Amino acid sequence: MVRLPDNRGEDGKEPEAPSLAALSQEVKELVRLISTTDISELHLESGSVRITIKRGATVAQAGGGVYPAPVYTPPATLPEPQSAGLLNMIGNRPAHGEDIAVNEGEELVVAPMVGTYYAAPAPTEPPYVSEGELVEPGQTLGIIEAMKMMNPIESDFAGRITKILVQNAQPVEYGQPLMVIATS
Repeated sequence: MVRLPDNRGEDGKEPEAPSLAALSQEVKELVRLISTTDISELHLESGSVRITIKRGATVAQAGGGVYPAPVYTPPATLPEPQSAGLLNMIGNRPAHGEDIAVNEGEELVVAPMVGTYYAAPAPTEPPYVSEGELVEPGQTLGIIEAMKMMNPIESDFAGRITKILVQNAQPVEYGQPLMVIATS
């Protein structure tokens, strides 16, 4: 252990601790110097500042032996990236369940963002829409809460709601199918 000389001023007061930036530069220089030697551990104290630098971390094990700390080694190859095609972006993923069969004359309403889907404006109020109900363009079908903001989901189509694919208060992902509307 190295103790640096006491640097008290003539008034006997302890000097202020060095700034973090100045201290950081000094520590970097110490690490650089120590890396060129066979020193494995260094302790420095000066007033209220204490610094410990260790090289070659070790791990004590139950048997009493000391072994080098395990080091993470990344895999030799990275996994193949999945296609970023349109189908992956709009609901053809396991989180969205089975494939949604859309017949001719039907349109999907998909989540425009990640969040929590709510079917009604408040827990005690009726849902915005239900299966079998007629809707008009611009009509609110539900809301998605994202970052404490309530975002209305509006219909782009006129037609009848044939399927509601999500439950109230269910988390949804971007592009996840929410409803099917028969437009013809």
